[in-house]
Amino acid sequence: MILIILLLAIGVWAVGATIVELRRDGYRRTPTDWTRVPGPDALHRADPGHGYR
Repeated sequence: MILIILLLAIGVWAVGATIVELRRDGYRRTPTDWTRVPGPDALHRADPGHGYR
């Protein structure tokens, strides 16, 4: 019985720690930096890669 209580306590702690870390990790939606997006002609200027047969 003590093992079950201990496992439940560890599980609750793990879920709580996961939620806290997910809120704290800094992964948020950010706006697109349009200065880093290539122009419409980027595919035509691309260098050819390695060709495989």
